[in-house]
Amino acid sequence: MYRKHILNDKLSVFHGECFPYSSVSKSKKRYQVVVGIGGNVGDVRRRFKHLFVEIKKDKRVDIIKTSLILKNPPFGYIEQDDFFNSIMLLKTSMQPLVFLDYLMRLEKRFGRVRTFANAPRTLDLDIIFFDNRVINTTKLTLPHKEWSSRESVIIPLSGILS
Repeated sequence: MYRKHILNDKLSVFHGECFPYSSVSKSKKRYQVVVGIGGNVGDVRRRFKHLFVEIKKDKRVDIIKTSLILKNPPFGYIEQDDFFNSIMLLKTSMQPLVFLDYLMRLEKRFGRVRTFANAPRTLDLDIIFFDNRVINTTKLTLPHKEWSSRESVIIPLSGILS
C-alpha cells in the first residue's frame, strides 16, 4: 500500500513499505553506490518492492537507504506512460564494472528489453555515483552524466542525502 502526495500537476510522490527505507545496521562493505531505479511498464511500484527484496537477499549488497518514489513525465521519447523513479543507496565490495553487470542482470530478471533510447521499460537501473569515482568509458560513465538535470534523480536524491 502506498500513500500518494501530489507535488504539482506533473509530479507525485509515493511512500510505502520499502520506499523510503533506512537500515538500522552498519555495512562493512567497501563502496557506497547511489543507484537510480525507474520504470513505466506494468506494476512498477510492486516491481520496486520485489527488487528491494531481491537485493536484500543478496549477500554482496547491503541496502542502506531508499528514497520515496516519484511519478514524473517521460523525457526523450515522450509518447509513453509516466515513469516511477526512486533512489537506492547501497554498499558493495564489487568493483564498478562488476556491479554494472550485476545491475544489468537484475534488469533482465525483471523483464527489461532494450529496444531504443528512452523506450518504455519494466526496470531501469543506473549507477548515479560509485563512491567518488570518476570513470569515462564506453560501457560506464561516472558520475552519471545527466544526473543533475533530471528531476527523476534530484527529487528522490534530495530525500536520501538530507
